[in-house]
Amino acid sequence: MRKMFITLAATSALALGACQSPAADKVEDQAEAQAEVIDDQADAMPEGPAKEAMENKADVVEEMGEEKANAMDDNGEIAPSETGVGDTQKK
Repeated sequence: MRKMFITLAATSALALGACQSPAADKVEDQAEAQAEVIDDQADAMPEGPAKEAMENKADVVEEMGEEKANAMDDNGEIAPSETGVGDTQKK
């Protein structure tokens, strides 16, 4: 399920990416790549709190990249902090 969400998020980002500056795209892409590495490490771990912590870290890295890109180039793209629905956002 998590992989499907990431795929959907990536597809949405590609659709919105045309609206973002190349510099903001680069920041967001780097964060997504870093989050993917962390997520892959989590996938290799046994179930438990440590795996959950790694998955949460990946979510934070990805969302922080989205936030940074949005701050660089706020042109209508909606960041998790603007919706409050990101995994690491306060609910």
